[in-house]
Amino acid sequence: MRRFAAVVAVAVGLGIFVGVMIGRRSTSQPSLWQVYDVSLRKAKYVDLTHTITPTTPVWHGFGSSRFSPAVDPTTNVPYSYDKDGFEATHYDLSTDQLGTQLDPPAHWNPSYPAIDELPPTYTVRPLVVIPIQEKVAKDPGYQMSVEDIQAWETRNGRIPEGAVVFIRSDWSKEWPNPELPLRKQFPGVKLDALKFLHLQRKILFHGHEALDTDTTPTLEGEAWLLRNGYTQAEGVTNLDKAPEKGALVAIGFPKLQGGTGGYARFIAICPPEWMYGVSVDEIQDAPLPRLEKPLHWDTKLGMRVR
Repeated sequence: MRRFAAVVAVAVGLGIFVGVMIGRRSTSQPSLWQVYDVSLRKAKYVDLTHTITPTTPVWHGFGSSRFSPAVDPTTNVPYSYDKDGFEATHYDLSTDQLGTQLDPPAHWNPSYPAIDELPPTYTVRPLVVIPIQEKVAKDPGYQMSVEDIQAWETRNGRIPEGAVVFIRSDWSKEWPNPELPLRKQFPGVKLDALKFLHLQRKILFHGHEALDTDTTPTLEGEAWLLRNGYTQAEGVTNLDKAPEKGALVAIGFPKLQGGTGGYARFIAICPPEWMYGVSVDEIQDAPLPRLEKPLHWDTKLGMRVR
């Protein structure tokens, strides 16, 4: 009888253990590979980045950039596909504040991180797109307010903590017009809106399409951000092709030591049913497809083209 009771006790114990393990397994989070197969592989990817060229619009205080074929330092002759089996490019870039960019706080304050010191968590975040383009169409110098943020939240819910917030103004639709950086009026963000986003909603950073944060004489918004350890994105584009909510953003930038700016690439990762972008299985990416026209150096344009 005692032996029978002991067997029953062991059986009951094993049943409870198995039940607990099954319960744990059923409530456990999917692996990251499963997340990729189920969600990211089917997602639509939209590039939010300008291509950098020698004529990329830039603040007049930085001057222009120059591309040229890389040369063999022993002969000063450019490398060529025919002679050397490869070609390379020399870039004389006037600034690290060029094109689509990520501003680290060291741009304005040397006591905060430079671009190479940003943490690896600057990689993938929820993406919020706040549209102000209709107001900008009526007033080219319109500055986003707290009310614009609250209107977005009325439609979409509270902005997620740690999100990246991009502000759609459609200013970038004229890119690469060289007159863009010369205009005194351009869409921006009010200081109280920036403080609301960071202090109340605790976002990672915001981004805008223009090359400055606001139109105040002292750039008060940019000054507050960068002097207090925050980052920001500038020169973002294609925000008309990203949803207001429900997407992620992938963040990429070169790790230049002591860099006070960063050439950046931002990719919106949108739901599979989104009308714009491409998914992983829709394109050939390994190997990449052979293109109809080969690259060649265009002396007049000062860069390689097809």
